[in-house]
Amino acid sequence: MLNEEIYDTMIKMAKDARLKSYSPYSKIKVGACVLASDGTLYSACNVENGSASLSVCAERAAVYKAISDGKREFDGIAIVADTENPFVPCGGCIQVMAEFDINDVVMANLDGDIRVMELSELAPFVSYMGINHVKKHYEDHFNFFDEK
Repeated sequence: MLNEEIYDTMIKMAKDARLKSYSPYSKIKVGACVLASDGTLYSACNVENGSASLSVCAERAAVYKAISDGKREFDGIAIVADTENPFVPCGGCIQVMAEFDINDVVMANLDGDIRVMELSELAPFVSYMGINHVKKHYEDHFNFFDEK
C-alpha cells in the first residue's frame, strides 16, 4: 500500500496535470499520476474529442506515457477531478490498470476528499482481467517459434 506522503505527491501532480485538460464537451478536467515501481511519477490529463471514442482518460494517458518510456511495473495511480466525491475511474481505465497490475488506486477531488482502494475492490473479478493474468494459459502460443 502506498504511504500518505507518496499519494499526497501523486495527488498534487494529478491536480497540476488536470489544468492542461482538453475537455470542451464534458467540461470535467481530470488529472492522473501513475507511480512506476522504480519510483518515477508520470502525470497526464484527459483529452476529449468530438468523436467520443477517440477521447482518452487521464488515467490511461498517464499509464501510456509511462509505457512509452519503457515502464511495465507500477505501484499505484492517483486520479483527481473537480467532482462532489472522489473521482472513480471508468471501466476502460480499470481494464488498463488490470493489464499492468496497478493495485493501489487513489481517488480524490479538489475539496480534499480522498479515497484509497485496491483495484480488486473496484473490480472484484480483476484476477480474470488483463494479459498478465491469462498469459500463462497461452504460453505455448507465445513461445511457438522459440527453439526447444
